[in-house]
Amino acid sequence: MNEPRSPRLTDDQIDQVIGRVLQIGMLTAAIVTLVAGVLYLQRHGGTVADYHTFKGVAESLKSLSGIGHGVMAGQRAAMVQLGLVLLILTPIARVTLTLGAFVIQRDRLYVLLTSIVLTVLVYGLFWAHG
Repeated sequence: MNEPRSPRLTDDQIDQVIGRVLQIGMLTAAIVTLVAGVLYLQRHGGTVADYHTFKGVAESLKSLSGIGHGVMAGQRAAMVQLGLVLLILTPIARVTLTLGAFVIQRDRLYVLLTSIVLTVLVYGLFWAHG
């Protein structure tokens, strides 16, 4: 006896879903970064910059957990970092969705290639330190 098949998404529908994820991700990242930047400037906008000494980002803002803790504590710099992380995660979400679409379509070559791309992106985000 034949089991009912679930309706498959067309290529156009998959493209629309992926496009919507990119739009929402970029818009969310932009809003978070803009609001956090304004809040940061309200508190630190009058600080005179010292261009003779380079001061990188605080150590606590170099990890996702540190950023999360900073956001929960209301740190404006952590909120700006969160916006940047959302910006970075948006294309990773796109590649992940694309991988899922290729798995559903059983396109082995593109599953392999997209898996490699996703692996490189995730490695670069979480483990590569320069």
